[in-house]
Amino acid sequence: MKIAGKIKFALALTISMMFASNVEAQETTNEATNYDQGFRLGFGANAGYSVHDPYKLALGADVRGQYDLSKRYSLTLTTGYTNLFVSKADAFPGQTEGKDLGIIPAKAGFKAFVWNDQFYLMGEAGAAFAVSNVDNTREKTSLLLSPSIGYATKYIDVSLNYTHYSHFDRLNNNGSLGKGVGQVGVRLAYGFKL
Repeated sequence: MKIAGKIKFALALTISMMFASNVEAQETTNEATNYDQGFRLGFGANAGYSVHDPYKLALGADVRGQYDLSKRYSLTLTTGYTNLFVSKADAFPGQTEGKDLGIIPAKAGFKAFVWNDQFYLMGEAGAAFAVSNVDNTREKTSLLLSPSIGYATKYIDVSLNYTHYSHFDRLNNNGSLGKGVGQVGVRLAYGFKL
């Protein structure tokens, strides 16, 4: 199965688990009717590893706005900066040395708490804008898809995610150029109610 197929499958699985995790008879409880909907803001640091050459390490920071629809479901908007590092030995054809890729993501998402109101699944989609070390022959904007699983408390949020940039160049095993760069990462964030 190709990477794009795996990503679509993971995204579909994440979304279906969000909606299937809490199918219950419709009962009104005091907890549900008294839940205080509202906004949260979080600041996160990201570290990861690219699963495609020539990129290796990925580091970044982000800001996430979250609107709680209920105790279990939230909508998110996230932006920040991510840098995909290239080792000095790796480079695209025609380059004498590898150049890192700086990216600004803009993504919207849906978060669903599935266990103890602390463990969650989240799916995000949006655009990634390349802002550093991009020449005229390379794509400057890419579709971005990112499923994640995480644990959140009142202030701390830790998650494991996979992010796929479908239009950025990568090196295939045979040295030819291909499309689509993926990274596996960990996000550690501090958040609070507004």
